[in-house]
Amino acid sequence: MATLHVIDGTYELFRNYFGAPPRQTPEGWEIGAVAGLMSSTLSLLASGDVTHVGAAFDSVIESFRNAMFDGYKTGEGTPPELYAQFPVAERAMEAMGVTVWSMIELEADDGLAAAANKFVDEVDRVVVMSPDKDMTQLFGNPKIVGYDRRNGVFIDADGTREKFGVSPESIPDYLALVGDTADGIPGLPGWGAKSSGTLLASYIHLDAIPASEEDWNVKVRSAAKLAETLRDRMDDALLYRDLATLRSDADIPQTLTDLEWRGVHREAYETLCDQLGFTGLRTRPIRWYGE
Repeated sequence: MATLHVIDGTYELFRNYFGAPPRQTPEGWEIGAVAGLMSSTLSLLASGDVTHVGAAFDSVIESFRNAMFDGYKTGEGTPPELYAQFPVAERAMEAMGVTVWSMIELEADDGLAAAANKFVDEVDRVVVMSPDKDMTQLFGNPKIVGYDRRNGVFIDADGTREKFGVSPESIPDYLALVGDTADGIPGLPGWGAKSSGTLLASYIHLDAIPASEEDWNVKVRSAAKLAETLRDRMDDALLYRDLATLRSDADIPQTLTDLEWRGVHREAYETLCDQLGFTGLRTRPIRWYGE
């Protein structure tokens, strides 16, 4: 069964930086996030479930969305010793035989969305290796599912509805109303998860919600105030929805054959491990390319 795994490299680096033990190169540079990323990727490749694989990274933290909204997330607060590991992580993934998409104008999430949509009809399943809420908008296609590696949990369209109360197609609308602190999307005042989920479950998109609460076909608390806020802030809500909508037009030049995992590139991988002092990881690969 052909299964494409697409990895959120940025998330994995942050997860390992804050969750894995610190580690230094022989020269004293912090490299623990890369070590954690390599370890988890090697485990994934050894699982036997991977036939095709790619990873996307935010090579530049800021994106086109920052020009759309001043409050959108920036690289501010990212530890310099973490950001310095990004290019090393991309090199490591390529050495492990993983196709890498370096995102500059667009974001890593857009790269994952573009790859999933491009190849979904050519594989049996696409597994999006990311717990980000905005990725759930992809799961309207039953062949695309998410996987949270930290918690070991899959999520699909039914799981999206169970978790957020809305279908995948409504996720950008939901995030526009509720907000997404991780991305700097503030949402609308008073609009919480329950009210947003209830209304979007009925009307699908926020601009389809009737302007007057008297015309709503569901009951929510503080309906009059919510309707007033939505009327007054509709332009903001539409902007926030646009920010939360993944772009599937990111440049993914590879064919599915290019993404087939054929093994770790021995020379590049062993050279990198020697440079970083990764003696344990050096012997971890289960398959070498061409051998």
